[in-house]
Amino acid sequence: MVGVSDGQQSSTQAPAAARTRVGRPLLSLALASMMDEVHAHSGAVYLLAADEPVLEMAVMAGLPRAFAAPWERVGLSAPIPVSDALRERRLVWVGGEEDMARRYPRIAVVLPYPFALAALPVATPSTKYGAVFVTWPGAHPPELSDRERDHLTAACDRLAVRLERAVQDNRPPHPEPDLLSAPLVGGAATTLGTVEAARMVARLPYGLCSLDLHGRICFANAAAAELIGVPVSGLLGTQLWAAVPWLNDPVYEDRYRAALLSQQTTSFVALRPPGDWLSFRMYPSTTGLSVRISRARAVAEMSRGGPQPGDAPSRLVTISQVLSLAGALTEAVSVQDVVQLVADEIAPAVGSQALVVLGSRTGRLHVLGHRGYPDPHVVERFDGLPLAERTPGTHALTSGVPAFFESRQQLERLYPVRHATPDGFAAWAYLPLIASGRPVGTCVLAYAEPHPFPADDRAVLNSLGGLIAQALERALLYDAKHQLAHGLQAALLPHSLPRLPGIDAAARYLPATRGMEIGGDFYDLVPSRPLAAAVIGDVQGHNVTAAGLMGQLRTAVRAYTAVGQAPEEVMRSTNRLMIDLGADLFASCLYLRLDPARGRAVMARAGHPPPLLRRADGRVRVLDLAGGPLLGIDASATYPTTEVDLAPGCVLVLYTDGLIESPGIDIEDALADLGQRLGDAGDLPLEELADRLVERSAATEERLDDVALLLLRARE
Repeated sequence: MVGVSDGQQSSTQAPAAARTRVGRPLLSLALASMMDEVHAHSGAVYLLAADEPVLEMAVMAGLPRAFAAPWERVGLSAPIPVSDALRERRLVWVGGEEDMARRYPRIAVVLPYPFALAALPVATPSTKYGAVFVTWPGAHPPELSDRERDHLTAACDRLAVRLERAVQDNRPPHPEPDLLSAPLVGGAATTLGTVEAARMVARLPYGLCSLDLHGRICFANAAAAELIGVPVSGLLGTQLWAAVPWLNDPVYEDRYRAALLSQQTTSFVALRPPGDWLSFRMYPSTTGLSVRISRARAVAEMSRGGPQPGDAPSRLVTISQVLSLAGALTEAVSVQDVVQLVADEIAPAVGSQALVVLGSRTGRLHVLGHRGYPDPHVVERFDGLPLAERTPGTHALTSGVPAFFESRQQLERLYPVRHATPDGFAAWAYLPLIASGRPVGTCVLAYAEPHPFPADDRAVLNSLGGLIAQALERALLYDAKHQLAHGLQAALLPHSLPRLPGIDAAARYLPATRGMEIGGDFYDLVPSRPLAAAVIGDVQGHNVTAAGLMGQLRTAVRAYTAVGQAPEEVMRSTNRLMIDLGADLFASCLYLRLDPARGRAVMARAGHPPPLLRRADGRVRVLDLAGGPLLGIDASATYPTTEVDLAPGCVLVLYTDGLIESPGIDIEDALADLGQRLGDAGDLPLEELADRLVERSAATEERLDDVALLLLRARE
């Protein structure tokens, strides 16, 4: 591993003969010193891989590496603290359990314990080398102190300089042994150090055990052995949940993890068959745990829902990985989101260097997305292959049976070379993606070197394939609805604005980012002789019903304009139409009859935000127009009109409320801000002015409402 310069990623490594290890355990010493300075109880150093945007854990201290198993290899774009810290070159502070759940829910699902965490980049001004995290028990204050911040920042800066020097000296850093206390396995009467201490412990009426950081039993008294039902000799050196069958359940191992990570006393009760309930209380420290075991009182009737004898045990590390990746996949919306998450989260976790996600369409293979292939054309050649073609991708998709090839030779024994796989990789896992009982695609994971797939790895990969399938099924449905929504929106809004005599026009439309991204905002220009008309409106809602009603209103306004109705009559007729349709929706609307020859415009308003007028001298004012209620409320409503000066050079700004409404922002302040931006824009071309006025809304990641904008400028 070597550092990566900003803006350029290295693709070469030093020759094998030159890749000598650093003489001292550089990373371990730096991490231990850093933790000691700020009194942290665990931490880890990650190094950035030389040939891919992946962080790999190089050393961990204070806790078993199994605690961080889902994040031993993480993509640089993954939403976790160490990736954020390095990518954004800043300190990331997570002040506790609630803060973690809010900002990093994937981690909180796997480690739902009270602890604080700081992550920092290890980088020089020109090169990124990796990242560090350290943790404190849950009792740490919710804010990082200035002293802690300064110590951590300085330590990471020093480590970056040392790594830079090591790379320059052709001594690139390597993973180092983790920093954990050595197990103290021995007899029950000797590990406490004195005969008197052993006698005291032997006299206690309850059991005592000592566990190291890995959960291995270093000491157990006779009472503990009697309560558990296993001799002391059968306990020493083993993990409690591995040595005792009825404790072999992730629920109990989770309590041990909670105690070590939070450094808070934890407890649980467990049923020793056939009917004895035992209480286990764990007292943690930075060197291990002390466990007190006693008989639990009145527990049987409490029905704690613990595991029953005979239940099949499962390993917590595997569950942790699946939980973390499941949390990631729930955030995927589109097919490309799924592909990106598999590339960022799953591929690094399982050691894969490239992937392809395949689907089917009209009896042919379809490439839904891919990552990691230097030449994308070698992947695209599989797009359009008939499903009847004999390839590993089509077989996995049609049969639903996974296939694992540890080497190219294995693959080529079963499939023709021309269809086997894209060149450049040496091992592959073909995972069928089955959701709702049917195959929805295939995920192909490729490895740069021959790669064994033992039974446990295959089970994990198959489980991950099921999670990917659920996400992909949702994403395919979303993409189909998304295309339908945009097609409908495009059909209902004007494809282009007509040219009007004496008037220049520009328009913009931004859909809401929630729901189907389709709504009821509309605008239109209607050329008619001798006058022209403009309209903008907003039908309540963001769904197909609102869009359909919007299309009806737009058509009605054009029809009423074509037959020569006056502005107030157009609004009254449209209002009656809405009520007759019985849609149970309301709409705001602003209608203008334009007379550029006289430099005038007559406007009628139905509950719509007031337009802005920018005069030729740059002054901006909000037009105070007479108006009536929203369309669709009162069949007898009237809509008085207002005549406005529209001299050459004047710009009328018509918009819907999505442009100015934001949570927590006063509507008058937002309107004043829009007027300020309009005035500051100067005499920009109309298209550029439209972009300037919607740029804030366009940059917003989450728009709660549609935005429509129509600009009209009277020509000189």
